[in-house]
Amino acid sequence: QLQLVESGGGLVQPGGSLRLSCAASGFTFTLNDYAIGWFRQAPGKEREGVSCISRSGGSTNYLDSVKGRFTISRNNAKNTVYLQMNTLIPEDTAIYYCATVRRDITRACTPTGSWGQGTQVTVSS
Repeated sequence: QLQLVESGGGLVQPGGSLRLSCAASGFTFTLNDYAIGWFRQAPGKEREGVSCISRSGGSTNYLDSVKGRFTISRNNAKNTVYLQMNTLIPEDTAIYYCATVRRDITRACTPTGSWGQGTQVTVSS
């Protein structure tokens, strides 16, 4: 399966911002062929879909709790998907993963089996 790598996590104050990036771990595959989703999981909690984006970048989907704060985008020239996270709150603290998702993203971000290793996002004062 396609191997993905996330980066950009870290420790940030409430109200701060981070930008996560998702890229393929090698050059065998291109991220451009896939709809991509961001997921997160906090310790002891269920994994939840945060946002996803179509292959072209023309369609997006967001978890209600992040609407207006997070923006997913992609730069296919760079084979990279981003998650811009603004106005972060402690509840956003989790490990964030990117994954390939079903091409139909209108209903939900449904993973299809290729995941990154995750990047830790901690929102704390």
